[in-house]
Amino acid sequence: MSVIEPVLIFYFALVAVAFFYASVGHGGASGYLALMAIFNMAPDVMRPTALVLNIFVSLIAFIQFYKARHFTWKLFLPLAAASIPMSFIGGLISLDQDLYKKILGVLLLFAVLRFFGFRKNEETDRKTYSTVIAILIGGIIGLLSGMIGIGGGIILSPVLLLLKWTNLKQTAAISALFIFVNSLAGLAGQLYQGLEFSTNMYALVAIAMVGGMAGSYFGAHKFNQLILKRVLAGVLFIAVIKLLTI
Repeated sequence: MSVIEPVLIFYFALVAVAFFYASVGHGGASGYLALMAIFNMAPDVMRPTALVLNIFVSLIAFIQFYKARHFTWKLFLPLAAASIPMSFIGGLISLDQDLYKKILGVLLLFAVLRFFGFRKNEETDRKTYSTVIAILIGGIIGLLSGMIGIGGGIILSPVLLLLKWTNLKQTAAISALFIFVNSLAGLAGQLYQGLEFSTNMYALVAIAMVGGMAGSYFGAHKFNQLILKRVLAGVLFIAVIKLLTI
């Protein structure tokens, strides 16, 4: 296999990850991190790179879901009020490479369970949310997201659905903006620690945005891609195994 072929495979996978994640209102950081882990990139490069891609793709996803009238400020605000400062603090924390990979592997399980665990009945039986619990959840997820280099939506989404505070479309809309603000805060925290970006960052952003625009449109306006999401969960599970066993 030539040197070019692995790069092309990575780019193609990047478009697919951005598409699938944006279709459920996510920026895709956990997917980008999984890809970079599979391609043996250094954690110091993985964290900021995933956050930058997250910022662009999650903003695109939010705009689509917001236009489709699936967003609610009342629940988003207490979540974000706690998560933003905690994500900044998390971004200040530098982890040992082995510990980083193990924590990332565990958190990626949320993504696997989220995509495998989709059910139609997630749209029904709504419950009233608690502001205090929302603040607590936002703070915990914010800290973890800043430490690892994700926006936290992959953790927030199953929590919101488990608590029955939102339906699928509302979850996607809230998660998208939650990811955007947390990614900004986490990246700001990392600026104080020194950053190392991928050498082809502009190309990565452009490629991810293409997938994000297509995915968010289909997710907000078209049918839910259940089978494709479960395929993505299988890919992430491979990354989980790699991270937890190396």
